[in-house]
Amino acid sequence: MSKKIVAFGEVVWDILPDGKILGGTPSNLVFRCNSFNEQGFLLSRVGDDDLGREALKRLGELQISDENVQIDQEFATGTVHITFDENHDPQFMVTPDVAFDHIEFSAEALKLSRDADCLFYGILPQRFGLSKNTLRELIKESPDSIHFFDLKLFEHFFNLQVVENLLAVSNIVRIKEKEIAFLSDELKIGIYDVESFCRSLIQKYKIDLILVTRGQNGIFALHRKKGVYIDSGFQIEMADNIGSGMAFSAGFLHFYLNGKGIQQAINFGNAAGALNATKLGATTFFNKKDVVQFMKNTSKNLVS
Repeated sequence: MSKKIVAFGEVVWDILPDGKILGGTPSNLVFRCNSFNEQGFLLSRVGDDDLGREALKRLGELQISDENVQIDQEFATGTVHITFDENHDPQFMVTPDVAFDHIEFSAEALKLSRDADCLFYGILPQRFGLSKNTLRELIKESPDSIHFFDLKLFEHFFNLQVVENLLAVSNIVRIKEKEIAFLSDELKIGIYDVESFCRSLIQKYKIDLILVTRGQNGIFALHRKKGVYIDSGFQIEMADNIGSGMAFSAGFLHFYLNGKGIQQAINFGNAAGALNATKLGATTFFNKKDVVQFMKNTSKNLVS
């Protein structure tokens, strides 16, 4: 039976050097979960404007339901201006105070979250009060769902209290390795070694599982009781890495929620993220069979 994964947060237009693409971490996750035959649900908000109507049309083309995408009469649809550094890593400039900052608590959102196998969220929609309060209530009212916190940092927004509050109520946390030093300083942990940092984070916030995405070096994971898991990176020719983190997360959840072990889950997720990086953008379609074939045919790096 397919699992229900609810992704709370932003729907945005990514403004790239050569045009715009519909994006946002939650919508990218839902797209990829659906491609692995899970039931992905998007809980978001767009403006009652041309970009909002275009976003709803594009969601339909991507076979993402807009049933739980609210329409805002006052605030505009979100946009993110993206450039790339010398390592092909995207740099994000997010427009403040837009529709996804004002996601309302509703009976529909409550039922969706309570029925979810996994409730997924990040920090970006926590910039202002309404979405922040809505997510807090949804987490509180969904004790039987796995709470998955994607702790991806965004320039111009980091609220220590928000991050600590979310860490304290999350079962699974994904972190980028390159952001550990910043997080260690902000959270007053003062440890920069990946494993030691994760152990301190688990102890401080009672997290079950931390997933660290390490780019070309693959995945590091630490479970509170079961210990360390590692999978090395793949040797690929990168197109871009937009959406690769969500491809990893969707691949991981596809195995993890269906009762597979953590090692199997990070192996499949790692391959899904790497395959995504060989494609342009976050929504080039591939399925489980494609990932399995990629795993068989692609060499891995020796250093994990």
